Amino acid sequence: MTPSRLLPLRLSKLLAGLFLYGIAISLMVRAGLGVAPWDVLTQGAANLTGLSFGLLTNFIGVAVLLLWWPLRQKPGLGTVLNVLLIGPSAQFGLWLLPDFALWWQQVLVFAAGLWLLAVATGLYIGARFGPGPRDGLMTGLHARFGWPIWMVRTAIEGSVLLAGLWMGGTVGLGTLAFALLIGPMVGRTLPWLDTRLPAAAPQPSPA
Repeated sequence: MTPSRLLPLRLSKLLAGLFLYGIAISLMVRAGLGVAPWDVLTQGAANLTGLSFGLLTNFIGVAVLLLWWPLRQKPGLGTVLNVLLIGPSAQFGLWLLPDFALWWQQVLVFAAGLWLLAVATGLYIGARFGPGPRDGLMTGLHARFGWPIWMVRTAIEGSVLLAGLWMGGTVGLGTLAFALLIGPMVGRTLPWLDTRLPAAAPQPSPA
């Protein structure tokens, strides 16, 4: 299949993935068991400023994207839409969903959010329109300074987690479960949902 014929499929996967990503975040927030490090930062900033979770998700995405400039990273369409769309989707999910108080409800809702986030990640990354701003920051620091990916990711997520915790974000067993499980889960969903782009045609040799 030619790249032009794949474009509607890729765009559909990108938009569906970003919408579902925001819904997945809202599920984990409403579960009340702890959230991913970046969402701890967003929660903390919301507590500190009184602004909505979704709006701050957008603001933080823009701030992270600005850090790409000194790293000479180039955003793609997926990067820009990630910044613009996940915040409103998460805010919509928070408006739609109640808080859950019973432990078994919290566990089920958190598990559903974690599973949905893995699927959403596979969709939007598999669309091949560029990484999200946070992933691009990680790969940009790796490319610029040569630090190992695991070290860069640990340093970034540890820093935002501590900042979010200091501002009052929710850290709990869900935060630990996210850290341990999201990598292997995305490792399963991404191959299933990846878009195989056709290889570029070989260029003729000069005469």
